[in-house]
Amino acid sequence: MDPITTTDALATACERLARHPFITVDTEFLRETTFWPKLCLVQVASPEDAFLIDALAEGLDLAPFYKLMGNERVMKVFHAGRQDIEIIWHQAHLIPHPVFDTQVAAMALGYGDSISYDQLVQRVCGESIDKSSRFTDWSRRPLSKAQLSYALADVTHLRDIYTRLTADLENRNRAEWVGEEMHVLTSPATYEQHPEKAWERLKSRARKPRDLAVLMEVAAWREQEAQSRDLPRGRIIKDDVVGEIATQQPQTPEKLAELRSLPKGFERSRYGEAVLEAVKRGLARDTKNLPRIVRGKPLPNGASATMELLKVLLRMTAEEHDVAAKVIATTDDLERIAVDDNADVPALSGWRRELFGEKALALKAGRLALAVQKGHVVTMSRPEDEG
Repeated sequence: MDPITTTDALATACERLARHPFITVDTEFLRETTFWPKLCLVQVASPEDAFLIDALAEGLDLAPFYKLMGNERVMKVFHAGRQDIEIIWHQAHLIPHPVFDTQVAAMALGYGDSISYDQLVQRVCGESIDKSSRFTDWSRRPLSKAQLSYALADVTHLRDIYTRLTADLENRNRAEWVGEEMHVLTSPATYEQHPEKAWERLKSRARKPRDLAVLMEVAAWREQEAQSRDLPRGRIIKDDVVGEIATQQPQTPEKLAELRSLPKGFERSRYGEAVLEAVKRGLARDTKNLPRIVRGKPLPNGASATMELLKVLLRMTAEEHDVAAKVIATTDDLERIAVDDNADVPALSGWRRELFGEKALALKAGRLALAVQKGHVVTMSRPEDEG
């Protein structure tokens, strides 16, 4: 199939796609040399049609496609769709809605943690995908027949997967589970890039409040520079360099030149001047108004053992209900539950509380015990006055 290269052809295809209750969507893009992903190809399919859209075709306006993405009457189905949605958000300033992510659904149905698309195709459809084109250069034209075939398979198999998984979710009363996860996937906050928050990716590198103040300023400068120049963060300066600057806090070109992680002559460049200015801004910040540095502190006495019991309970619950453990609770959830019965974590609300949270609290309170029967961990209720 030849990709669509004209706006008129795209508009016609999108009109056909919009007649169906759901469509499957995927994208091919490059990001190795840019901050923002470079959209190269879009794949879309309905139960009847499948189309490839050459996003790099000269004169092509993707407006009909973005209109389709915003059509509330059509479910948009992705697999591990966060990066695809991020591209649409950046290009068109809209988030597709409603959406369904088959990777999330698969985790809720016990297919394992973060199952890949080709693995899901194998397990649901019984077919194998030729992965040889996965890491090819999608920006080069013309695209090969192998590339086009691979790209098309990314949305045609997805139709059958969506149908199967939604039926299983309904049969097992788990549609609500996936629906909650989709709120995060369709939230603008998930995709917004705020330079002033860039430090959060690197916060573990700050040991003292003053280190954090400098880290925040240098990371914000790098983020702004990367976005404005459309370059990967590491092309500006690498993460470990940002961390070293935060701890060493050089205030002169000579001190900056002493950092072994920086290339020779960096201190005399435009970047060098900007880094020194960022360091000065950081040192001038009032440390009393900085975010609190939170790092992995040892759990209180007894809580470590509780944490281990909660891990066992989580694994047992995940196996019993055939659902990926990470969908039910994270390690952070377990740590917080271990020290606080009222921890504000997803595992203690909604369906997760019903499935796992109540048992976790009962285990902590001694109302529930863990035992091994016939090689399997099981729970056993304990009377209030026992033990």
